Amino acid sequence: MTRGNEYMIFGRVKPLDAILATAEKRGLHRSLGAFQLTMLGIGAVIGTGIFVLTSEAAQKAGPGMMLSFVVAGFVCAVAALCYSELASMVPVAGSAYTYTYAVMGELLAWMVGWALILEYAVGASAVAVGWSGYVVGQFQNQLGITLPAALVNGPYAGGIINLPAVLISLLVTWLLVIGTTESARVNAILVCIKVAALTLFIALALPVAQKEHFEPFMPTGFTGVMGAAASIFFAYVGFDAVSTAAEETKNPQRNVPIGLIGSLAVCTVFYLLVSAGAIGSPLGAQPVADAAGRVLDPGTTELAARCKAVVAAGALEPLSCSREALAHVLRTIGWVKIGNLIGLAATLALPSVVLMMMFGQTRVFFTMARDGLLPERLAAVHPRYRTPHVVTIVTGIAATLAAAFLPVGKLADYSNSGTLFAFMMVGISVLVLRRVDPTRHRPFRTPLVNIVAPLAVLGCIYLYVSLPWAAILVLPIWGSIGLLIYFGYSRKRSHVGRGIIDVVDDPNLQPEVARPLDR
Repeated sequence: MTRGNEYMIFGRVKPLDAILATAEKRGLHRSLGAFQLTMLGIGAVIGTGIFVLTSEAAQKAGPGMMLSFVVAGFVCAVAALCYSELASMVPVAGSAYTYTYAVMGELLAWMVGWALILEYAVGASAVAVGWSGYVVGQFQNQLGITLPAALVNGPYAGGIINLPAVLISLLVTWLLVIGTTESARVNAILVCIKVAALTLFIALALPVAQKEHFEPFMPTGFTGVMGAAASIFFAYVGFDAVSTAAEETKNPQRNVPIGLIGSLAVCTVFYLLVSAGAIGSPLGAQPVADAAGRVLDPGTTELAARCKAVVAAGALEPLSCSREALAHVLRTIGWVKIGNLIGLAATLALPSVVLMMMFGQTRVFFTMARDGLLPERLAAVHPRYRTPHVVTIVTGIAATLAAAFLPVGKLADYSNSGTLFAFMMVGISVLVLRRVDPTRHRPFRTPLVNIVAPLAVLGCIYLYVSLPWAAILVLPIWGSIGLLIYFGYSRKRSHVGRGIIDVVDDPNLQPEVARPLDR
C-alpha cells in the first residue's frame, strides 16, 4: 500500500494472512444444508425480543405492532443477504469487525467495531432487565413473595435500582471470567424451551382472541408502527449466525439465502401469531394514555405512574404496563399455571442470551485491543482461566450499571442504534467492493445486489431515524467519542499501521475462529 493510500478512508486493510493462518489450524467442514441453516437461524433469533419487548411495541404502535414485526423482519432479511457476501469473502467464522478490517480498511472497521460494542453490551443490559421482570413475576405468582418495588425497578419506574438485573449481569460476568461457555447441547435445550413456550402461548391465546380488540389497528399512526419496528428490530438480532456459517455450508450460493430467508420468515410468523394472541386477549394492546388522551412514552415515570393508577382503580394491568407480558396474558385468560410456566421458561432461557451478548462484546473488544486499537492491557489473558478477564470485567461493570437504572425499551433502542449502523455499513461495503474489487472470489454473492443492498442501507437508515430522539443521539455521541479515541490513540498504535502482524496459535483466544455461543 502506498503512503498516499494509507490516509484514505479505505486504507490500512488488514492482511488476510494472519486471519487465514489461524483459520487453517481449524478448518471447518462444509456440512450444513438449507434445513440446518434454517434451524440454526431460528435458534439464534427467536424468543428474546418477543419475551421482553411486546409491552414496548404495544405502547408505541398498539395492534399495529404486527406490521412492525414484518417491517423489521424485511430489513433484517435484506441486510442479512449483504452480510452473507461479506462474510463469505473472508473465509473464517467471525464478526463484522473482522470482515470490514480485511476488506474495507481500518477506519471503517474501527467504526463498525465501536458500534458493535454498543450493540452487544447495551443489548446484554436490555435482556437482563427483561429477565428481571419475569423473575419478579415468578416470585410473586409462584412463591407469593412480593419483592420491594424500590429494589426491582430503576428510577424510571419510581424505584431505586433493578437489583435482579444487577445480579444476573454480575453472575454472567463471573461465569465468563472463569471460562464458562454455553455448550451446543445446552443451547439446543434452551431453544426448545423457547419455541415450546411460544407455541403453547399461541395454542392457548389465539383461539380465544377477540377481533374487536384489534380496533383501532394503528392508534398512533404510521409513525408509531415504524417507531415500534425500530425497537423490535432487537427481536431479530442473531441472524448473523447464519451469515457467518457460509464457510461450513454446502452450496452456499443456494443454501445461505434459503437459510436466512427461511429462518427470518419462520420467526416473523411466530412473532405475528404471538402478538395476535396478545392483542386479542382481554388486555388488548391499546397504548396507555394520560387523562387528556395523550399517549405516554414507554419507559417513563409518567407511564409507570399511570399504570399504577389504572391497577389501583381495579382494572386489569394493561399489556403496555406488564414486565412479563406473555405470562400476564395467559393468566388473564384463565391459564394461570401455564402463564407461570411461560414465565419460568423465560427465566431459564434469557440468561443464556445475556451470556451470548456479553461474550460477543468481550471478543470484539478483545480483538480490537489485540490489534493495537485499544490499550493492549485489555487483551490480557488470565493465567489460569485463559480468558480475556480484564475486558470481560470492564464490559460486565458497564452492562451492570446500565441494567441497574435504565428501562428495557430504552436499552434495546440504544443497542439497535449500533446494530443498524453496523448493518448499514455492511450494505455500503458490499456495493463499494463490487465496484472496486469485482474479481475477488465470492463463495456467496448477494442476489440482485443493486436492489438488495440499497434497500438494506435505506431500511437501516429509516429505522434509525424512527428511533426515539435519545437513541438517535446516542450513536453520533458514541461515534464521536470513538473517533476521538481512534485519531488520538488507536491510529498511531495500530499493529497494521506499524507493520506488526500477529498470528495467535490458541484458537480459543482467536475470536475470528472462536465458535459463537448461539451455534
